[in-house]
Order: sequence, then structure tokens, then C-alpha cells
Amino acid sequence: MKLNAIIVEDEKTSRDILKNYLQKYCPIVQVLGEAENVDEALVLIRNNSLDLVFLDVEMPYGNAFDLLDKVGDIQFETVFVTAYNHYAVDALNAHASYYLMKPISIDELIKAVDYVTEIKTKESELQNAILVPKITSVNGKITIPQLDGFEILNTADILYCKADDNYTEIYLNNNKKKLVSKTLKYFDDALTESGFSRVHKSYLVNVNEIVKYQKGKGGSVLLSNGKQIMVSASKKAQLLAYFK
Repeated sequence: MKLNAIIVEDEKTSRDILKNYLQKYCPIVQVLGEAENVDEALVLIRNNSLDLVFLDVEMPYGNAFDLLDKVGDIQFETVFVTAYNHYAVDALNAHASYYLMKPISIDELIKAVDYVTEIKTKESELQNAILVPKITSVNGKITIPQLDGFEILNTADILYCKADDNYTEIYLNNNKKKLVSKTLKYFDDALTESGFSRVHKSYLVNVNEIVKYQKGKGGSVLLSNGKQIMVSASKKAQLLAYFK
């Protein structure tokens, strides 16, 4: 697991020290950027998918709590880094994962990163566990993992799924598309009992949406929305078995 992080700190020396500590003692943390004030931090937060923000409390033109208020719906863990211990209660109220005092203790930094790693690991395990139980216990439904939980789709609304490296594009019959950070094999396994067929290494189709099959070495299928998808020769027999 990697933790994508940014450092928000107005003193360059402090940023450099923290970044060096992370590189040496917490290699799981990948620092994507640095900010020295609230405005710069907002840009980084909005333009990156973050797991962790190291956040100094006092900054020019606002403080850490101003920043969190502006972010609103927070999808990352926060580790406060400050020279002042009287912010501890406010940090807890802001749902901080950890509170580090300056000068930073390497042992405490490692504990903070380990704690966030544990949180993210549990979230990931929970997210991975959501899909299969929902398919078997709620007929005709599937849950799509998202950063803030999951979205429920009717399997009948799915036309086809297309592989996109470690992601899957899900195409729906309302002309909408969902991009999910799961492989196509993941959905192949999940939807195998729901009338879906893997017709190609890159495509999984809803058999009920096939309106025409055209012969060939593997052939091709035409879906109800006009989409034509090639069928691999190795997948042809499996597909045609649905129509016998």
C-alpha cells in the first residue's frame, strides 16, 4: 500500500525535515506536493487523490481549521504538526488522526503513519468485502466502490463493462458511464451468475442486451444501444451457450 500525501507548512526548513524523515523512515508515504499557505493547500487537495495531509496549524492568511472548513467533505486522514499543544482539543474536534509536536519525534511520526495505514487498510478491506455479499444477498443489485462509500446499481441497467488497465468502465443503458478502480476480472467474477459473459479480454457484456450475433472467427455482438463488440475465438463457445 502507498499513502499519497501532501505537506502543508509555512516554513521550508520544517517541510524539508518532515519530507526527509518520511523518505527515510516511512517509505510507504509518497509526498505529492507541498504548500505553505491555505490557498496553495486547497489547490493540491482539489487536484490530487490524497490519503494523508500533514498539516501545520498556524499559517499565513488562515490556519489549519480554516483550511479544513474550506475543504468541506474530507476524504483524507489528517496529521496535525505544531509547536503548540493547546490546539490538541481543536484537532480532535476536527477528527485528526494524529497530533505531532515539533520538533518531530521519528518514533511518533512512524506511529502516526502506521495508524493511518491501519485505517486505510481497514477501509480497503471493507470496500472489497462489500461487493460480493451484496450481489448474493440483494438479487439484481451490485455495489460500486467509491471513495466515500458505495453506489448501488441494478445489474439489468448495465450494458457492458470495458477494461481500462486496473480500472473498469461500466456503461449503463441511460448513456452514463462509471469508472471504477477494480479490474474487469473482478466484475467478471462478481457478475458471472447474473447473465454476463466475458466475450473478449477487454469486454464483459450483459447477454440480455445482445440483439444480434454476427458470425466470424470469433464473431461480434451488437448491443441494444448500437455498440458492436468483437468476440474472441476462445470466448465464442461460452457466449453461444447462453442461446442454446
